[in-house]
Amino acid sequence: MKPAEIHIEVAPELALFVPHVRRGGATPLATDGVSTLGHVVESLGIPLTEVGALVVNDRVAPVSHIPSAGESVVVRPVPRPQQVPGAPLRFLLDVHLGTLARRLRLLGVDAAYESTDIGDPALATQSATEQRVMLSRDRGLLRRRELWAGAYIYSTHPEDQLRDVLDRFAPDLHPWTRCTACNGLLKPATKEEVADRLEGGTERSYDVFAQCGDCGRAYWKGAHHEQLEAIVREALRMRTG
Repeated sequence: MKPAEIHIEVAPELALFVPHVRRGGATPLATDGVSTLGHVVESLGIPLTEVGALVVNDRVAPVSHIPSAGESVVVRPVPRPQQVPGAPLRFLLDVHLGTLARRLRLLGVDAAYESTDIGDPALATQSATEQRVMLSRDRGLLRRRELWAGAYIYSTHPEDQLRDVLDRFAPDLHPWTRCTACNGLLKPATKEEVADRLEGGTERSYDVFAQCGDCGRAYWKGAHHEQLEAIVREALRMRTG
């Protein structure tokens, strides 16, 4: 096929992925006449996980569309809340998102996370095998074809990261039901059941406990409870508007 020049416009929400010259409206772009529109968009630096619709000459086109000379393309962001069909909504977080993983677990959201770097191929395979949405700031990882689903984390601040994930996916929240260490489900426990994991002062001061059904970790309303409760309150406030 012959090379073709198109005009492409990137939505403001996706501007951070492209050079400054492409952030002010439609700009010309030379294509090879063979590559799909999805490949063209990725070549600009935009992960397809962040693209909601590709509009060609005012009509929605698939990522497999091969652009023709003179076409006008608008790249739109994913709609919010984003629907992820096919499985219960659950996440897999890249190694640099440990704090976000713990906060999602605090809210009762299923969030898998490995504290060691297992590599992009293994993460992508896990995403596909377990049908988890891959959360990452690594654009290369989000471009891997074997991913089941993915999302770019735009901020480096855990508070903003959490707000963004809750706004984008609107997951069901069940605070205080998951282990923040391993993602296992918590169950009520008596003091006697967790006594071997308590220091003397804790055993004397607290009477209500929970225990992780997977790793056995014990939980109680300790010194950091007010800080954690504030995170939960803010998340629930967001949900109720």
